[in-house]
Amino acid sequence: MIYSVRGKLTHIENNLAVIECAGVGYAVRTSAVTISRLPGMGEETTLYTYLHITENGIDLFGFADQGELNCFKMLLGVTRVGPRAALSVLSSVTAEQFALAVASGDAKTLSRAPGLGMKTAQRIILELKDKISKEQAAAGISMPEIPMAASSSNAGEAINALVVLGYTQSEAASVVTKLDPELSVEDMIKKGLQKLAGLS
Repeated sequence: MIYSVRGKLTHIENNLAVIECAGVGYAVRTSAVTISRLPGMGEETTLYTYLHITENGIDLFGFADQGELNCFKMLLGVTRVGPRAALSVLSSVTAEQFALAVASGDAKTLSRAPGLGMKTAQRIILELKDKISKEQAAAGISMPEIPMAASSSNAGEAINALVVLGYTQSEAASVVTKLDPELSVEDMIKKGLQKLAGLS
């Protein structure tokens, strides 16, 4: 498994970036969000990757951070959602916006992705929420008692969104409760991800 690629950015086109590592150029399929975050041509960058193998070929997908990669993997686990649809979603919303949409049941936001549609957006939310519930039940995890500091609507939504991104309720609550309660939900999710990834 290829965990990540780090090297010089040599080419960009629609949903694809070429990263040169030790003389080899890796064609990495990616989202518009990640492409917007890439450095200038010839500069060094890192993409977190997912190797997708089918009978028709092998594709390498890469993202600017692990949060977006986690969203991509979750989307691939949804019935009849393939890499193209997953990239369409992640080109329309950030990882934080995706997690919040799933946590809050906002199918309208997801349905704005080109070629997706409301029915698929609703299925994404339904299946991912169901998957998270089953994983929590299997692990013996009940809905958390959110500390008073995180009892605001924004903090509660941020915690739920971080759970969508693969963190446990306790991990999510432990970082969100330390954030400024006046922050927007999206900023709470973003800062929470940074803390959980050990970036701050």
